Amino acid sequence: MGAPESPFAAIVKAYDVRGVCPGEYDPSLARAIGVGFAEFALEEAAASGGSIDRILVARDMRPTGVEMSAAFADGVRSRGVDVVDLGLCSTDEVYFASGSLDAPAAVFTASHNPAQYNGTKFCLSGARPVGEDSGLLRVRELAEVSLAGGLPDVPEAGGTSSLDVLEQFVEHVCGFVDVDALRPMRVVADTANGMGGLVVPAVFARLPLELEVLYPELDGTFPNHPADPIQPVNQEALQARVVESGADIGLAFDGDADRVVLVDEQGRTLSGSTTTAIIAAAILDARGGGTVIHNLICSKAVPEVIREHGGTPVRSRVGHSFIKKLMADEGAVFGGEHSAHYYFLDNYRADSGLIASMVVLGQMSATGLPLSELRRPFERYADSGELNTRVDDPHAVIERVAEHYAELSQDRLDGLTVDAGDWWFNLRPSNTEPLLRLNVEAADDAAVAARVAEVQAVMTG
Repeated sequence: MGAPESPFAAIVKAYDVRGVCPGEYDPSLARAIGVGFAEFALEEAAASGGSIDRILVARDMRPTGVEMSAAFADGVRSRGVDVVDLGLCSTDEVYFASGSLDAPAAVFTASHNPAQYNGTKFCLSGARPVGEDSGLLRVRELAEVSLAGGLPDVPEAGGTSSLDVLEQFVEHVCGFVDVDALRPMRVVADTANGMGGLVVPAVFARLPLELEVLYPELDGTFPNHPADPIQPVNQEALQARVVESGADIGLAFDGDADRVVLVDEQGRTLSGSTTTAIIAAAILDARGGGTVIHNLICSKAVPEVIREHGGTPVRSRVGHSFIKKLMADEGAVFGGEHSAHYYFLDNYRADSGLIASMVVLGQMSATGLPLSELRRPFERYADSGELNTRVDDPHAVIERVAEHYAELSQDRLDGLTVDAGDWWFNLRPSNTEPLLRLNVEAADDAAVAARVAEVQAVMTG
C-alpha cells in the first residue's frame, strides 16, 4: 500500500487554497496552513536580508470564516509572529493593506464559489503574489510537516491586535479618478451579498454619483444568486435594473469584490477584454505610454488598442500570480484578464474591481459618451466565451488538436494557442478538473460558431 494522500492535495490550487468547508478544508488544516505560511514568510524575509514581525489576517462574509481565520491566526502566532486582525475585508482591501503596511497577508475567502466552500488567498509584503510557482507549494510542504507534529510551537507566541483599514482603502481607490471632474451619473451595483456590500457604498459615498446597490447584505449563504458575475444568468437582475432605472452603468462584483463585470446603459455586458482595452487606453494616454500585460485569451483587439495608444503589449498565462510577476518583471503600468481581473501598478500591481470601475467612470465623464458608445471602438471581433469540455485525458486531446492544425502558427505559453490570422483559438486544461477550456475568436458570430464546431469535432476525435 502506498502512503495516504495528503489532505492538502485536494485544496491547494494553482493560486490559493480552496475547498468544501467543513469537509475538505477544516480548522485543523487552516491552523497548519497558518504555521506553513508564517514559516514561509519568515524564510522569504530572511532570504532577502530582512525580517517580519506580523501577518495581516482577514475574512469575507462566509459563516465558516470566523472559525477558520481564528485557527489560521493561531498557527501564525505559534511561530512567534504577531497577527493583525483586519476583520471583514474585500480581497482588494487586503492587498491594499499588505502593500501600504508592507506586511504579508492572508484572507479567508472562496471568491465566487458556492456557500459550502471556503479558502485562503495569500500575499507577501508589498502585496507580492503567492501561487504554486511563487511559494504556495512551500506553504503546503510546511503545513504538512506541521500537521505531522514536526514544527513544535516556539516558546514565545505572537500577539494579536485589530486594525480597520477601510477609510484608508477608500481614500486610495478614490485617488484613481478626478472626483471633481465626474459628471452626474446613476450607478447600479450588484454586490451579490458579497464583500462589495461593505466596500462599494463606502467608496461611492465620496463620489458625486447616485448609487443603488442590489443585494448589499453581507450573507455568505448567497440567498439571491451566486457571486459569480462572469455567468450570464447572474447578470440578469443587474441588467434589468439598469434599464428599468435609467442608470448609466451597472457593476457586478464577485464574492470577494476583487473582480467587476460592467453592464452598459442598454443592459449589455462588456467582456473582460473590452474593459481591459478601455482601461489600458486611459492609463496609457495619461502616462504617455508604457507596458501593459494581457492574458492570452484576451481579444486581439487588446494588443491592437495598446499599440494604438503608445503602449507595448505583453502576453501572459492565465492567472493572477503569473500576471503580477510579469508586471514586476516588465515594469508594466497595467494588466488585464478576460475573466474581469484588472491589475494596477499604483495598486501594488494587485487587482481591484473598484479601481477598474473608477477608471471607466472617469472615461465616461471625460468623453461625455454613454458606455454603449464608449465601448464601440474597442470591440472589433466576435468570440465564443470560454467553453468547457470534460475529457478523460486533456493532454492527449491537446496533442491531437495540435497535430490537426500543425500547418498553422502555434504556441504553448498556456495550453495550446493556434492562430490562423483571421481567427484563433486557445485550448488549455483546467488546473483542478479533467476539463479543457476552449476560447475562439473570429470576425463575426457565424465564423465563431463554425470554428467552434470545427475544433470541437477534432477534440472528440
